[in-house]
Amino acid sequence: MKQRPFTQVDVFTDHPYLGNPVAVVLDGADLDADAMQQFARWTQLSETTFVLPPTEAAQAQGADYLVRIFTPGGELPFAGHPTLGTAHAWREAGGKAQHPDRVVQECGVGLVHIQHASPLGAWAFAAPALQRHDVEADELRAVCEALGLDSALVLRAQHLNNGPQWLGLLLDKTATVLCMSPDHAALKKTGFKVGVAALCEAQAMPALIGRANHEALAFMKTSHHPLPEEIALEVRGFAAAIGISEDPVTGSLNASLAQWLIAEGLLPTRYVASQGTVLGREGRIYIEQDVTGQVWVGGQSVTCVRGQVHL
Repeated sequence: MKQRPFTQVDVFTDHPYLGNPVAVVLDGADLDADAMQQFARWTQLSETTFVLPPTEAAQAQGADYLVRIFTPGGELPFAGHPTLGTAHAWREAGGKAQHPDRVVQECGVGLVHIQHASPLGAWAFAAPALQRHDVEADELRAVCEALGLDSALVLRAQHLNNGPQWLGLLLDKTATVLCMSPDHAALKKTGFKVGVAALCEAQAMPALIGRANHEALAFMKTSHHPLPEEIALEVRGFAAAIGISEDPVTGSLNASLAQWLIAEGLLPTRYVASQGTVLGREGRIYIEQDVTGQVWVGGQSVTCVRGQVHL
């Protein structure tokens, strides 16, 4: 074991402890996968990352570092909030990018570009390409039963894969999203990570949240970020399949929802999503599709813990 620089970053928020934390070990050299997995289980965060030098081939293509991303249950090829949080910690620790206007991360899905997107007012990553296909009737039935959800409230359903795989459900209204109390053990048995979302109107949100969840309403009244007019989507992510009952704020899920729902004409090419309300969080995810069709997923990040870890 040796001392390694360590940072814990709260992502998709500019107020500490209101977003989704990621643990970042800034020197993962000579750690094997078993050691990384053991530490990720110990942190019990949705993701823990380990920064290593990029491979020679990736460095030649502009990569600044290699990151390995672990949940308590296994390694991921890509994840959104760990990407933003790791880039934040790496820059803060003095990391120097090959290009002044962007950071290039090597990970399981290849190279991911992260840059400061001025229209979004935050650092954002380029969402990896999305593959999607329809959900089978028996799959939808099993997931709805585990969610305690009437399948008639599901407007659309898709399997979404941009590295991580999600079964995405677009529901009828935000109240349905916010009042849901899933059976996480049953969800785990389905083998699916499930993302649920609903289109929303800002002026309707207080009443909907009040009817759906009194605790969420009380939280909103003392919120650092009153719900802004531009919020277009309310999101929740359930990932019992990889050891996380509910993820507070999920970059990969929001990326795939954006790619899906913008393509279907259900969302504009620039919007704000909210996630974590029921958990007492204030996650804000900034989405923009540029003129090339690339979807960028952004958010603020703030350092909460900085020090050394013995690994």
